Amino acid sequence: MLKTIASLNMAASMIPKLAEVDSLTIQAIINDEIDQISPSPHPAVKHPQSFMGAPLRPLPTDVQRGGAKLQMRMDTLCCGAHGLSLLITVTKDGKSHSLLFDTGPEEAVWESNVTRLGLDPSTIERIVLSHWHRDHSGGMLSAIRMIEESKKTSVHAQKEVVVDVHPDRPEFRGIMAHEPISLEPDPSFAEIEEAGATIFKSDEVHTALDDTFLISGSIPRLTPYEGGIPNGIRYNSEGQWEKDELIMDERLVMCNLKGKGLVVFTGCSHAGVVNVSRHAIELGGGVPLYTVVGGYHLADGSPEKLQKSLEDLKALEPTVLMPGHCTGWRFKVAIEKEMPGCMAPIFGGTKYELV
Repeated sequence: MLKTIASLNMAASMIPKLAEVDSLTIQAIINDEIDQISPSPHPAVKHPQSFMGAPLRPLPTDVQRGGAKLQMRMDTLCCGAHGLSLLITVTKDGKSHSLLFDTGPEEAVWESNVTRLGLDPSTIERIVLSHWHRDHSGGMLSAIRMIEESKKTSVHAQKEVVVDVHPDRPEFRGIMAHEPISLEPDPSFAEIEEAGATIFKSDEVHTALDDTFLISGSIPRLTPYEGGIPNGIRYNSEGQWEKDELIMDERLVMCNLKGKGLVVFTGCSHAGVVNVSRHAIELGGGVPLYTVVGGYHLADGSPEKLQKSLEDLKALEPTVLMPGHCTGWRFKVAIEKEMPGCMAPIFGGTKYELV
């Protein structure tokens, strides 16, 4: 028993300290769904509604429209896509840091949505990839190129952007049906460097950007009902497909928002959203769970899995839940039914301020 306690204390002492941040905003660049109209359903989450967050463009000077000088164009609204990309900006003691969490499924969508939103990519200091799946890594090379190009004319220019990835990159991933079905490959390490980034490989917990962000290592799989992707496979060095259901390279990112608690970002929750949340609380050293943002991967879950996930999430007492991407409409309905007033789903193209 003494040895076990000593080991736990040693493990706790090795977890880097996460600094409190004064403010936190989330710009959802890519998500499966968009909604520029609905109001925020939660008082702790502030975002524009009724198209008020949509970019406006000036009318040509020779156009007369009853005194209107601005117009909202449909080609300035973001497109939804199967994937996730969140630009997270925090401030601490008057200094801001911006981290890009995942890059969506393809370069064209990332580039288009960033351009339509009028974002300045030069402010992005670090890209963190949650896991090696194309719907999270597909826009990475475009993101790096846009970041580096924007630095040439920006007063906010940072040094070379860092891409933070798990070192275990599969050649290919896929699904075993009646035969192997391959997914597109993720960007290679060589391609990432050629695009202009510095690669930081880590499978251990660490902090970044003045300790305002914590990135986990592999997430412990403890619940009996969160088993990863059924029939998931990966292509090994021997040229064979092998079982790969657990996606052990998946990592979470989290911040500690002053006066609120842990803001946890999860790409797909292949580890299980309950495992993700519990591990975040463990890494946070007792700081309460404030919210979980991102994909909960329950779109194809059984009714029993959805119910158990909801019960265990509810027991963690989050203030607000912000599901997106692969969560699925059934689990969102279940949250609203069982935890009324707790949900504020995320949508592509919308900027969220936690207040």
